[in-house]
Amino acid sequence: MDYAVLKALKPSEFTEAADGYRSVSSMADHAYASAETQITTRLRAGLSGKAVEAAIGQLHLLAQNFHYTQVECGLAATSLNALAAALTTAKSKLDAALADAEAAKFTVGPDGSVTYPPAGEEKDGKLPDGGTVSGSAKGKPSGNVIDPAKDAGDLSSALRRQAANIHPNPHFGKAVDIADRIAQAVAEATEADTQWAPRLRKLKADDDLVVTDRDWADVQADTGEVRGAAKDYLSHITPPPAGGDPKANAEWWKGLSADEQDAYLSLNAAQVGALDGLPSVTRDEANRTVLAERRAEFQIRLDGIPPQPQKYVPSGRDYPAVTLNPAWSEWDRKYSDEKADLEKNLKGMNAIQSRFDATGKEGLPEAFLLGFDTKDGGRAIVANGNPDTAAHTAVFVPGTYTSIAKSEDYIHHMSELWKETTAQSEGQSVSTVTWIGYEAPQSIVPEAMKKHYAEDAAPDLNRFMAGLENLQGGDDKSHTTIIGHSYGSTVLGAASNAGDLRADDMIAVGSPGMIVGHARELDAGEGHVWSQAAGTLDDQVPAGGKVAGLGGGNKWWKEMLPFGSVWGQNVPSDEDFGANIMANDSNSHTDYWRDHSLSIRNQASVVAGKYDDVQRG
Repeated sequence: MDYAVLKALKPSEFTEAADGYRSVSSMADHAYASAETQITTRLRAGLSGKAVEAAIGQLHLLAQNFHYTQVECGLAATSLNALAAALTTAKSKLDAALADAEAAKFTVGPDGSVTYPPAGEEKDGKLPDGGTVSGSAKGKPSGNVIDPAKDAGDLSSALRRQAANIHPNPHFGKAVDIADRIAQAVAEATEADTQWAPRLRKLKADDDLVVTDRDWADVQADTGEVRGAAKDYLSHITPPPAGGDPKANAEWWKGLSADEQDAYLSLNAAQVGALDGLPSVTRDEANRTVLAERRAEFQIRLDGIPPQPQKYVPSGRDYPAVTLNPAWSEWDRKYSDEKADLEKNLKGMNAIQSRFDATGKEGLPEAFLLGFDTKDGGRAIVANGNPDTAAHTAVFVPGTYTSIAKSEDYIHHMSELWKETTAQSEGQSVSTVTWIGYEAPQSIVPEAMKKHYAEDAAPDLNRFMAGLENLQGGDDKSHTTIIGHSYGSTVLGAASNAGDLRADDMIAVGSPGMIVGHARELDAGEGHVWSQAAGTLDDQVPAGGKVAGLGGGNKWWKEMLPFGSVWGQNVPSDEDFGANIMANDSNSHTDYWRDHSLSIRNQASVVAGKYDDVQRG
């Protein structure tokens, strides 16, 4: 970058290019949705067979291409806008300096030097000579950081100012100032060009039609680089409000312009995807990008683990004939835990992607990924249908042993519940949500016997439900049911105790206790709390919850007896608890969502608000 280039530069050309990339990103997003959901749904609605499934498989691959294009073009648009902003600032400074030079009747040379005319007091009948000065960009402000180059620049600037004060030609000082401003503008434009040119070149995709794990890993790296470089450009965008209040989050998002929303989402997808209160479509877009990047990252890491050596090798002796292989021991020490963790997370991520791919099967609606993370056992919030617009919404909170690795089971539970509820809802829209949104106990003893897992989860569940209600337009816009299985019902009780759990109905399934002793103490209120529990021989968790003390009650004598809480408290399946007891045909603690079972049909009747159709237990 030099003076001539900056003078001729039109920053608007970069913003126009950014608009073009943003337009391509938007078109790719629409094409992604069409290939991933709309076309496949129509195909499955009218056709079946191997040829159809093969075609849908190709459509999913095409959808991934569009998704990749959407994300990369979004990064390119943000990069170009950031470059344009920096160049616009530099060009404005140059234009202002040139205007001042013209007003002073100075001449600016093709190299940015400034020529000034003779002026001042005559000496020996002659005016002090004019001259030409070149600018210096040294001394550019650099905050409070100690910078030797800046210090040297400050000294140089001080000497130039001193020279201007004693120079016989009064134009000299102004010419020096204008020349320095020109040099500084060129330096700033050069810095922007140097910063962004290599990053823009890196956004170029491979010359093929296949989106690989390496491509998504590059997207993750590119996003980090662009985010770091665009700090100044994004500094005018107010970050989300602290505290995580869903209503405040929604207002913050609505307050951003479309360009600001696109820029913030493209560079902060994980943060946007985790914000309760934002539209489900927005969270889904953000979280799908995070899912694609993490899935690629984890697969690359897994592929990089060397094969496991044979555990036992011949000893070379008669007895024992084999011995433990030292190479296996070393591999086990280095890679065993990492491999297990990667495989667990990939299992969950693949299950989520499989749900996306199943859209249209047996009438399943579009899926929305409302939360995703791989930390602390993993988080995944997956909705069948858009809950923002649903007439009937169910949110499922699973219990002990919950992790992202069990996503397949829980997503299947809610897919089946969606089908059963839709069949009873008389054409009204339905959304069923799997909420793996907390760190669940990973053992019966001692973890599932403690309340703190539920109490720690309660604020997150309350925020999610409040955000959902706000998006739906208020508590009377959607009939909402929250379902807690096993320890998940304890989480429901803790959330109800901790705040206002926004749900019209609550269903406790195989519950060990909800920390309260009666249904009237829960936010849904007496008459809208439901319980399903198989007999003690088939499901021992309710009895075990009493031993653990996860129930509640007011019987005075429970404090008088050793382990008195077993007899002095209620769990939802107890008649004294006051819940509506629903019939079920479960054969075990995990059998309440068996396809076409009485158990799931009864749940669906509650979710659809068909209380009279519920078969009582």
